[in-house]
Amino acid sequence: MDHHDEGLVHDLHTLIRRRRALGWLAGAGTLALWGCGGGGDDAGTSLSSSSSSSGSTSGSSTTTSCSVIPEETAGPYPGDGSNSNGSGIANALALTGIVRSDIRSSIAGASGVADGVSLTVNLHLVGTNSSCADLSGYAVYLWHCTRDGKYSMYSAGITGENYLRGVQEANSSGVVTFTTIFPGCYSGRVPHIHFEVYRSATTATAYSNKLKTSQLAFPTDVCDEVYATSGYSASVANFAAISFSSDNVFSDGVALQLATVTGNATDGYIAELQVGVPV
Repeated sequence: MDHHDEGLVHDLHTLIRRRRALGWLAGAGTLALWGCGGGGDDAGTSLSSSSSSSGSTSGSSTTTSCSVIPEETAGPYPGDGSNSNGSGIANALALTGIVRSDIRSSIAGASGVADGVSLTVNLHLVGTNSSCADLSGYAVYLWHCTRDGKYSMYSAGITGENYLRGVQEANSSGVVTFTTIFPGCYSGRVPHIHFEVYRSATTATAYSNKLKTSQLAFPTDVCDEVYATSGYSASVANFAAISFSSDNVFSDGVALQLATVTGNATDGYIAELQVGVPV
């Protein structure tokens, strides 16, 4: 199994920034929708809780409150042009066809398909500095590991593949939707999905343009259900050996990044998360 942790210094810096922010928020008392409520913002970011409309999990109206989603490491396998995979710069953002909703297949000449339990991811982008307004037209680059815990473009045997990576532009309600598979659990991390937020699909071509980098987490009972199915046997022991409290990203709080998940392993799952961006 490939080693998936980024440098310790980077992780410690990330945790220190978020713990400072958690101290600031201790008396703030916030409510967040779409599976995120309470928790830590980045140090120096603001909290918005004003809106004249009630919240909606459909993403079709404004929400009553929102918090900036914590900044997290992109990890060692972002594929956004910021590092190399050993053969050169790994940049999925430059691939023809990367703007897509269904990310289960490879593109741009690669033909691999990622197998696993079906998962739909809905991210609702809202502006924390603009009364939680829907961020229509903003874009998200999303990526995650296979059910075996490997990353396309980097892991042995799939460096030529680019599945489980894609860009989507938010609709008029500020929602981006991806069709993918439930990620596996590799040693040292709880199951998660990486994503970067951009001002538009046009700017989602270079990592230097990103506004936010964060990660989505899953409820433990859902992970247990998925990992009991065929094809996820490698995840069982890894998941049993990790928890949010021992994870090097979510140990200081996961409330703002814990998705609301519905569905089942047969018909597939839907994961929803509100993503607050300081704009």
